[in-house]
Amino acid sequence: MSTNPIPPLHLYSVPRDPQATPEAPPARERPRTAWTADQLMAAEFPEPKWAVPGILAEGVSLLAGPPKVGKSWLSLGLGLSVAAGGQAFDSVPVKGGPVLYLALEDTPRRLQTRMGKLLGGQKAPAGLTLVTECPPFPQGGSDAIAGWLDRNPDARMVVIDVFAKMRGQAPQGVSAYDADYVSVGYAKRIADHYGIAVVLVHHVRKAGSDDFLTEVSGTNGIAGAADATLVLKRARGQADGILHVTGRDVNEAEYALSFQEASGAWQMLDGPVTDHTIGDTRAAILRHVRENPGARPREIVASLPQLDAENVRRTCSRMAADGQLTKDGTGRYFPDTETRTQGTPGVSQLSDCPSTRADLRERVGQPESGLSQLSDSGPAGELGGS
Repeated sequence: MSTNPIPPLHLYSVPRDPQATPEAPPARERPRTAWTADQLMAAEFPEPKWAVPGILAEGVSLLAGPPKVGKSWLSLGLGLSVAAGGQAFDSVPVKGGPVLYLALEDTPRRLQTRMGKLLGGQKAPAGLTLVTECPPFPQGGSDAIAGWLDRNPDARMVVIDVFAKMRGQAPQGVSAYDADYVSVGYAKRIADHYGIAVVLVHHVRKAGSDDFLTEVSGTNGIAGAADATLVLKRARGQADGILHVTGRDVNEAEYALSFQEASGAWQMLDGPVTDHTIGDTRAAILRHVRENPGARPREIVASLPQLDAENVRRTCSRMAADGQLTKDGTGRYFPDTETRTQGTPGVSQLSDCPSTRADLRERVGQPESGLSQLSDSGPAGELGGS
């Protein structure tokens, strides 16, 4: 255990029954780290364990976005869903298990208000542990998180909101890239050792970019060290946000999300992202062409009498120029199938996950690397000792 004392915590989970006998954490074997080529090819490895199937796998995931876009609402909602075993984004079934949520920019009162809104009268899950203060990774934070995970061997996820509060001082004499890589490395060692998802809530640069990965604040060392990167961006049209996802165990995808002001919840919208980020006229034309490939403008007008015929013809031409439709030499329009492969209904095209939400299944994985100096003391449910 680190010699640095862990500061008093503002918020604790439900205390352990004083009469209960604490159980020793299960022993963890040191994972194998070297093989010959034939041994590696003959080995069988379990599939990664998912906190949110198709979106959040075991390992380190960056959840980045501009200030006030709703990252904390999204991450707290995910924490509640996973801890209770409900549905993430009101649509993706998740397996329940303990979740540690480090709300390092919030107060207990604010967390209580947010959870009350998200829960909407439902009972709060006892499996969600919330902490508002924790030392940085190098000053005892890694030990504190490891101690909680030792006491909660069935944990599903750890959320750190925000990452900047945990990274600590950059080592002297190293480049900015190396410092960023090392800072994420603390979380990665924990995630790999315990086989869980660790979510680091982070910020994006002020300047936008066509490549969402380059928008992550800091050097490329941050996104490079993480196993997956999720960027929440504001959207136009019916969607309030677009969640861009890519990673080592998840394929690149986009999801249209809607923020429910009354409940504070982010909900996943059905259909391709473009259905929710374009104007009503384009959306109506796109739906018709998808249902009727090869449609001509006059056929679209006949099925959509509420639209002006000339406006339909101009809009179809513009959509073809924008890559939203494909036009052949005879004037017929087809959906641009290449851009439809991301964001189909359900969590499809993501690391071999089924294409319908009802069939999403959680996968069980195993840790791959060790973590030294693990804390093993403190009451169950608390983060570190007193």
